[in-house]
Amino acid sequence: MVLTMRGIGDCTFEVAVQVLELQKLQMMQSPMASGVGLTDHRQTKCKFHDSSSKVFRRSSADKTKIDTGWAINLKLDCLLPRMLKRLSISVLLMGVSVILGSIPNRAGAQTPPELPRLLIIATGGTIAGEQGEPGTLGGYDIRKPISEIVAEVPEIRRYAQVETTQFANIPSAYITPDQWLQLARNVNSVFEKRPEIAGIVVTHGTDRLEETAFFLHLTVKSEKPVVIVGAQRPATGISPDGPINLLSAVRVAAAHGSRGKGVLVVMDDRIISARDAEKVYARAGGFSGREMGNIGIVARHGVEFFYAPTRRHTSGSEFDLGDVMVFPRVDIQYSYAGSDGGGKTEAKAIIVATTGLSGPERNYYEALQRKGVIIATTFPSGDQVASPSSAREALPMVAVERLLPTHARILMMLALTKTQDVHEIQRIFDQY
Repeated sequence: MVLTMRGIGDCTFEVAVQVLELQKLQMMQSPMASGVGLTDHRQTKCKFHDSSSKVFRRSSADKTKIDTGWAINLKLDCLLPRMLKRLSISVLLMGVSVILGSIPNRAGAQTPPELPRLLIIATGGTIAGEQGEPGTLGGYDIRKPISEIVAEVPEIRRYAQVETTQFANIPSAYITPDQWLQLARNVNSVFEKRPEIAGIVVTHGTDRLEETAFFLHLTVKSEKPVVIVGAQRPATGISPDGPINLLSAVRVAAAHGSRGKGVLVVMDDRIISARDAEKVYARAGGFSGREMGNIGIVARHGVEFFYAPTRRHTSGSEFDLGDVMVFPRVDIQYSYAGSDGGGKTEAKAIIVATTGLSGPERNYYEALQRKGVIIATTFPSGDQVASPSSAREALPMVAVERLLPTHARILMMLALTKTQDVHEIQRIFDQY
């Protein structure tokens, strides 16, 4: 007997059960065989056949034949004794049982989870640099579109489904607060209108990367990750760092653990909180989180976080850009030996980078305070945790707690969109 069974769906099962020739001696000894003329069943001409067999192809790309219907081709010897028929039926039932047990249970089958969908927003910078003489140490122009940059890192497809958009393609030194405002609005609009977007990566030049990152840290209204990434070598240079940085940024943006941690800077496999990110030199490895800002790493096996920001940011921020058209002017001035202040200014506030003011400097800044200019002081390194002025001081200065002068300026710009009161501004600096 030959039994052929074909399965359903994506799998093909063929079971061939052949009952070999029963030894005539054993059959002759059976009482049921008496009076029955046995013949070699392989010579039997009588057959049963079900012609409902169908064969389908898996797809246009895969030519493997699969079956979507049951087909049973049975060759039964019409003249076999009852014992042989019963034995054949037993074998048939066992074959069916094996096949049914092998067919996947589609109702309980688990499909692999869909990769998260990310949006990559490009602003330009060295990561988009192209040299006139590729593969050299020569100069470059920032002109490579983000679609080409992403296409050159095919490994990205292992971690996320990505879309790209070209916001700008300029050196980051040309980035202005007006562009920060538009970029933040774009990010917030994407998260509001496209809930399927799990995170956003922003490619950026490194000169102003830390500033853009901190602005978004204070103005993006979502817990979904926003990751800022750049490069110190152009894409066509020797050993470019842009591709691995971009891949790491995508991995961080796609990681569920990145939610709720504010805007993140990813450079050289370091995950740095935007509040503390700083470019310390223009070479690979040149970004630092200083003493408290490195909160995780991108390892070969996955994204690992060890710390989380505790100051207010993103979804917990109070800053609303809805009615903001232009930001108040805020200047940064440095204090140094022999200085008597920074000269004339039309700024609404000044961040003074100082380790201590001289008498003439203090007189200069107090005169500005009397005219309504807000004065805040921070260390040039940004590492000082200053104590607020006494409430009894007639001209209190805003004390900055561990912020770079450039970051303190951004926070002051946003604070001035809400209030001109120095005590309320001090409250804002204490919380952010």
